[in-house]
Order: sequence, then C-alpha cells, then structure tokens
Amino acid sequence: MCRIRTLDWSVKPMQTSDFSYQLPESLIAQAPAPQRDASRLLRVMAGKCEHLWFAEFPNLLRAGDLLVLNDTRVIKARLRGEKDSGGQAELLIERIEADRLALCQVRVSKPLKPGRFVTVGSHRLEVVEREGQFYRLRFSQPVVAVLDEHGEVPLPPYIVREHATAHADEDRYQTVYGRVPGAVAAPTAGLHFTQALLEQISERGVDIARVTLHVGAGTFQPVRVKNLSEHVMHAERYDISADTAHAIRECRARGGRIVAVGTTVVRTLESAALEDGEVQAGVGETALFITPGYDFRAVDVLLTNFHLPESTLLMLVCAFAGYQRVMNAYVTAVAAGYRFFSYGDACFFERLEGSA
Repeated sequence: MCRIRTLDWSVKPMQTSDFSYQLPESLIAQAPAPQRDASRLLRVMAGKCEHLWFAEFPNLLRAGDLLVLNDTRVIKARLRGEKDSGGQAELLIERIEADRLALCQVRVSKPLKPGRFVTVGSHRLEVVEREGQFYRLRFSQPVVAVLDEHGEVPLPPYIVREHATAHADEDRYQTVYGRVPGAVAAPTAGLHFTQALLEQISERGVDIARVTLHVGAGTFQPVRVKNLSEHVMHAERYDISADTAHAIRECRARGGRIVAVGTTVVRTLESAALEDGEVQAGVGETALFITPGYDFRAVDVLLTNFHLPESTLLMLVCAFAGYQRVMNAYVTAVAAGYRFFSYGDACFFERLEGSA
C-alpha cells in the first residue's frame, strides 16, 4: 500500500522543498538493466501500487489507445578543449542554431568574453556573446562534424564512474526509435522499449505516434529558488507533425487514451494543445513549467522514470497524478528497492481528475 502524505498549499505557497524525498545513493542506477525491457515497472493507482516488470507494459494499454513517443536522438554534445589563455574548458551543447553556430554551457575558471576562443582538437570555437548561463560560439567547421570527431555522450552528473562514458552508452543512452539528432539528454522513459515490445503494442490495437522535443542541457540544472513561483523554466524546441496531430484527433474521437512516454512528450503536447484539448501541428519552443494545479488538456496516461528530488520533472508528475499519490509511490519504490533516474526503473500513472 502507498503511504499517505498531505500538504496544504492554501496555507503556504508551493516550495521547492515540498518535492524532496529521501533516496539512498545505492538506488541511483549507474548502468542500464541487462536488457531494455528487463527493468521494473511500478503501476500507481488510487490507494495502492502494483509491482510489475516492464515487459508487462503492453498489458496496461487498451485497443484504441495512442502511444506517443519522443523520437529525438542524443548527440555527442560534450566537448573538452583549451582556452586561448591555456586553461581547460568543458563545453556542453545546448542547441545547434546554424551550421557553425551553437549555444553552449561552458565550464571554465573565469567567464569568457566575446572575441575569445576555445580550441577543440584542430577546431577553433569563437565566443560570439553570452546569453544568460549560455555562450554562443561560432565553430570553424560544421558543429555536427566537430561533435562526431571529438564529442562524448553527456551522461547525467549523477552517473559516477571511473570513465564517465562507456562505449556501450552510445547505444543504451538512446531509444531504439530515436531518429532526429539534437538532444543533450535522452528521453529516458523510452529507454525501456525494444522493437519487439513496440510490435507487441501495435498488435494489441494501439496506435503509435511520434513528436520531437530536443532535451536541452537545462534539464540537468537544479531549481535554485525556494518559492516555485519564482522559477524560470528553460526553453526547448519541439516539432509535432500533421500526422501526429491527426492521430491524436482520431484517438479522441474513438474514445481512446493519449499515453505519453515521458515528461518530454507531456510538455510537448500540452504546449501545443488548445483549450478543448486539440493538439496543433507545428514547430515551436516550450518553457512550460507544470506544477500541481495545472489543468491538463492533452494527456491521459503517463509512463515515466523516477525523477530527482526537487526537480521540475517530479513536480510535473505530481501535477499529473496527484501530489500525495506520487510522493507516496516514491516512498514505496524506495522501500522496494527500485532503481532511480535515467538508467533506472519506470512508473505508470493515469491522470488524476479534479485534484492536484
């Protein structure tokens, strides 16, 4: 049984600390499961939690549902170089803006000024300007070519190894259906799927659609304010095809459920949804910050991994399925030894109607 936890935001404004929980370091997954669908799956329902294996996920779907995937693909977004002054620099691509222009996080001992440059291998990266926490850099060669030659897959900071990135991560830190390069981090709920599992889902009469949201480096940044009303969400670019928008309309018409694989899909669909829930096709940017009290328009079911304490992703899940239900489920998952974060296990939530 999930334990009861209560909180009244009518008395006190919503705080970042409201989304904290105790997690032993031993439960932070440092490597993926031996097989993609061999992870565990916690099904969270009103008053109880059901312990499953991810291979059982298709059994939770119904004929007529629509499974929506994020088909972004992780790029080798981490670069290591040297400043023109001789110091070391570590770069993390946030977004490729043009053939030779990128917005980046840059870790250096002192801030860089416009006109300075960083050398990566034989490539020169000039500082154009600073934009908030990011630097805009002009590459001497196409950005993609530099990343292919010198880049590393940027695993999350909580994965701590002697060698941060293993060769196997280049495969396992990608979904099997990822096809559009551009993400700094994987949409991790999708890491559990195999092609065989997707075929099994289709055979059950469940349609599959895709959106693209390129996860940015901001996803690794903690919430630095106490009062959530002061937090500014990082922006990410998304693309919803006309075919996907049409599939969503058809699913609604036949009474099926929109099942989002991951919080990135939720943010994409909710950002493009009109008041009546119709999702508009097109390319856009979203800085949507979803917290309890948000009125969901597009998504009915959420499959997601377990998220960091005090993270915007945990806040989104609490908004979707109910704060008490989610926080109680996390207590249950810790007690049952579930594996947490990117390479960890998954959980399954239906939207909680009429309550946050």
